[in-house]
Amino acid sequence: MAKIVVLGAGVSGHVAASHLRRKLSKEHEVVVVSPNGNYQWIPSNIWVGTGRMKPRDILFPLAPLYAKKHIDYKQAKAVSFHPEGDKEEAKPYVLSEYVVGDDKGKREKVTYDYLINATGPKLNFEATEGLFPGKNKTHSVCTYTHAQEAWIELEGLIKEMKQGKKIKILIGTGHAKSTCQGAAFEYILNVEQELRRHKVRDMAEITWISNEYRLGDFGMDGMLMSYGSNIMKSNEMVEMIFEDRGISWILGAAVNKIKDGKAHYETLDGEYKEESYDFAMLIPSFSGHGFKAYDKIGKDITDKLFKGFMIVDADYTPKPYDQWSVQDWPETYQNPSYANIFAPGIAFAPPHSISKPRKSKNGTDITPAPPRTGMPSGITAKLVADNIIEMIKHSNSELHHKGSMGNMGAACIASAGYGMTKGSGVSITTYPIVPDYKKYPDTQGRKLGKTFGTIGLAGHWLKLALHYAFIYKAKMKPFWWLIPE
Repeated sequence: MAKIVVLGAGVSGHVAASHLRRKLSKEHEVVVVSPNGNYQWIPSNIWVGTGRMKPRDILFPLAPLYAKKHIDYKQAKAVSFHPEGDKEEAKPYVLSEYVVGDDKGKREKVTYDYLINATGPKLNFEATEGLFPGKNKTHSVCTYTHAQEAWIELEGLIKEMKQGKKIKILIGTGHAKSTCQGAAFEYILNVEQELRRHKVRDMAEITWISNEYRLGDFGMDGMLMSYGSNIMKSNEMVEMIFEDRGISWILGAAVNKIKDGKAHYETLDGEYKEESYDFAMLIPSFSGHGFKAYDKIGKDITDKLFKGFMIVDADYTPKPYDQWSVQDWPETYQNPSYANIFAPGIAFAPPHSISKPRKSKNGTDITPAPPRTGMPSGITAKLVADNIIEMIKHSNSELHHKGSMGNMGAACIASAGYGMTKGSGVSITTYPIVPDYKKYPDTQGRKLGKTFGTIGLAGHWLKLALHYAFIYKAKMKPFWWLIPE
């Protein structure tokens, strides 16, 4: 009998646990340890943040579902990793701390035969002075609670605009190394349309602020894509969308302080500037959770497991940007020191930046961190689950299921406004996610035909359909596994 422990119940953790439970007999244990009591479909947070959906539309409680599906569930957070056990506990374990009920603060050793670290990122708001949801007129859509609070504030401002008050809205990234520009991009377009729907668009000045060197970088060095019968750069497409909607932009900006309705930032030219606002939604930087790891005698071995995020089968050798390759990226998401530990999704440490690193004249690194979005998170979680299943069933240490972001495509549908007749979506398919400049030297590292973009109402319909399809899948309804990751 094997015991598999999954840390985290987001996209990658929930996908891994679902596939493990479906494919393994009941003699094997699947345990999920997560501080969150609810599963949330994060891509729809932007609709909660514009009042088009309620939190109940994008979440459901985990405990009843896991009980029904014979998955053990502990609402707790991981504290430290002990991959060799200790003097008292012979088996490897994770020390966890309960976060709810009378057991709050109680710690427990959760032993495992296989461990999947799917804890995702820490929302590192404190890395930017004054940046915290609900403070200094700034908000977030990174969680459903943050998104709901953002809408409450925005709805109040819409009422003031209807009474004649003009406001300034600032949306984008809140740190020099933030990622997830895509979420901010969706939100700014949805906010802009919501203002039109309420007939107050003329009362608002909307500005995009980002650490990107060019629009449409998205932490992926931008894209050259097929757009209908034409070929277009992603920055040209985003510029077209922003100009059409009257959105101005500030680029190469490292926001370093938020105070009294002003975002203070440094530019690549080394200048220090500020931008005032009445409402801001700024994506924080993402970081690892600061986990510690210890060997069986209590010696700190954190550097065997973590490099901020978890170390996996990537090439972390420091290299100049022009010397890295897609082969540096992991394929199995297995920790090289402990073969029974894996880290899919956002939990693994990327080997290097995808966008070209840039520093300001003052030496500040202003570069988007590599994105690891929903589709790759699901794909990597499933392949990790399949490898563990094979290891259990066949006692095989060779991993046959592989998938690198250097040879993996991703489809992203960014909402550009909600509405069955007036909604819009920006559909972008990228292959590969990490550009391969050797294989595709003339098309910015990506394959045309598999890298394309469209804009229109059909994109909204598709994103809405995917919202319901993936919640159906997450609830493990009949034949859920037929829906691809």
